[in-house]
Amino acid sequence: MPYKMTTRFASPADDYLEGQLSLDALLIQNKEATFFVRAKGDSMIGAGISDGDLLVVDKSLTPASGNIIIAVIDGDLTVRRLIQRGGNVILQPENPGFKEIEFKDGQVLQVWGVVTSTIKRFV
Repeated sequence: MPYKMTTRFASPADDYLEGQLSLDALLIQNKEATFFVRAKGDSMIGAGISDGDLLVVDKSLTPASGNIIIAVIDGDLTVRRLIQRGGNVILQPENPGFKEIEFKDGQVLQVWGVVTSTIKRFV
């Protein structure tokens, strides 16, 4: 007898379903100003951002101290935590194996946006 596989099983939770889940509605506040970046490397593992994660970035948000941001430094994109301390701007990694980047007078920090969510893939 041939084997038949089903992709949906009845669940006791079916009686409690409230409708469809929209990731756009859940993760994106400003659709026109939101973009996605694939994380590369492990400089932010302490913040739960791993190599290959998809980052949701909102460029309409004003970066504040403590936010995780996407920045351009010497033409390269980087993901770091923005720290403003005593008039100094620091981009802090969340991995002790990486050094923080401190900006000096005259240097320009170009921020592309604030990371609002991380999407992980487990398979």
